[in-house]
Amino acid sequence: TASAGIFKGGLADHSEETTKLHTATHMLHAALRKILGDTVSQKGSHITAGRLRFDFSYPEKLSEEQVDQVFELINQKIDENLPVSFIETTPDEAIKKGALHFFAEKYGEKVKMYTIGSEFDYFSREICGGPHVTSTGLVGSVRMIKQEKIGSGIIRIYVGFLEKTK
Repeated sequence: TASAGIFKGGLADHSEETTKLHTATHMLHAALRKILGDTVSQKGSHITAGRLRFDFSYPEKLSEEQVDQVFELINQKIDENLPVSFIETTPDEAIKKGALHFFAEKYGEKVKMYTIGSEFDYFSREICGGPHVTSTGLVGSVRMIKQEKIGSGIIRIYVGFLEKTK
């Protein structure tokens, strides 16, 4: 994947904007699960400095109301400026602590478990090796650019930054 210009975790690079959108990917996943239910699971992602693409399991495209709910929740958590932290632990311990892990990856003896929020009151918790911002306020507001159904039970959402008005 590195030879194709794509780094582990679907990142095109490790720039500041890509890192912000990588953290937003975790927030999007958490928001989709909170709004649509915990059967939603990430099926893939690709993140560049300008947008993130997120594939997930769901039987149909989201309604306008669902999209509004998802992005209101994400932007609320950005406004709350939640801490983003990680610990190194075993995969089993991370899973016991509620970390999501959807890819059939072979984990080593130690993994990074990222938490958005506090230890006991978190918004998102996932096993991940990619770069993240240190607090959600650094992400900046995000919006959906478009969505499409790409297969049976798979939806793709494109997300970008919300342009600031002067």
